[in-house]
Amino acid sequence: MALSERAVMQATVLGLAEINEAGGVLGRPIEPVIVDGRSDWPTFKRQAKRLIADEGVVTVFGCWTSASRRTVRPVFEHYNHLLVYPVQYEGLEQSPNIVYTGASPNQQIIPAVAWSMQHVGRRFFIVGSDYVFPRTAGAIIHDHILALGGALVGEEYILLGSKDVEGVVERIVATKPDIILNTINGDSNVAFFRALRERGIWPRDIPTMSFSIAEPELQSLHVSHLSGDYATWNYFQSLDTAENRHFVSAFRDKNGANQVLGDPMEAAYFGTKLWAQAVNQVGRADVNAIRNAMGRQSYLAPEGVVYVDPDTQHTWKNVRVGRIRDDGQFDVVWDSTKPVRPDPFPLTRRREQWMAFLDDMYQNWGGRWARPAM
Repeated sequence: MALSERAVMQATVLGLAEINEAGGVLGRPIEPVIVDGRSDWPTFKRQAKRLIADEGVVTVFGCWTSASRRTVRPVFEHYNHLLVYPVQYEGLEQSPNIVYTGASPNQQIIPAVAWSMQHVGRRFFIVGSDYVFPRTAGAIIHDHILALGGALVGEEYILLGSKDVEGVVERIVATKPDIILNTINGDSNVAFFRALRERGIWPRDIPTMSFSIAEPELQSLHVSHLSGDYATWNYFQSLDTAENRHFVSAFRDKNGANQVLGDPMEAAYFGTKLWAQAVNQVGRADVNAIRNAMGRQSYLAPEGVVYVDPDTQHTWKNVRVGRIRDDGQFDVVWDSTKPVRPDPFPLTRRREQWMAFLDDMYQNWGGRWARPAM
């Protein structure tokens, strides 16, 4: 997960640096303490505890995979501390100790299914990494495909980080879906898309809608081979707003002229701005006071106006579908045109049913949020 996680760290550092350039918070500079989760959730948990208990930080910005976030969540609740989490995720969670600046299911997964059915076809194949986000996203997708009268012709998961994708691609060839819904994370995408193209599956015939591939991830893929495929996010680098032009320019000035930016990076960036507003509003570096004030914040972000929903501590966000271009950027083909209220618990099942679904996965995986290798 290094490619994705490093980019989010850099965007967070940029946001904090800009706050310092404007005078810091409460007239004091912010000192970032940066630690490496090593793409490993037990390491994330140890580092979160160290940041809070040993380093004495006021707030933690971080995590990428839902396995890492769900693993560190008990640490933040134990210490009554605050995590700002910047990545789109599967929902089914609401913690007073986490502010979620990435998309909830109704701000990414659900609209993508509806758009795909309207514009591409009704026969779907799901492929994902075998951990909590893709498995839960698969359940949400399954419910909405059935509700909309579509057909799920296949559903397959591979171990996180695995390159063993041949069997999955064989089943896609055999079932001939109208569209592939892709929740693979990390380097496994390289092997997956290579195998698709080797078997003659191209976007013009069977397009793929991805939920974890943004502009930075495209840099590790053969971009011309993905031209015409889709992704659903809240932010794309190609958005033409003054705030986005500043974000792109500032990030490149700090990290290199050829850098590209994606949705979780932007959510990490504006999360620092919401946090600084909250600190200055309460007038003291007190974790409880900051957390309470975060629910009253809004900000004109590169993606547009965002604001924290005080009931859920998730963020109101626009939803956008993008088509991949030859240059690794996206053309926006659909936009919700206004911020969508976050709803972390899809209504297709009762909340207690969703909690039982999560608990069954966790127990079957031996008290982990990802399937262990055999």
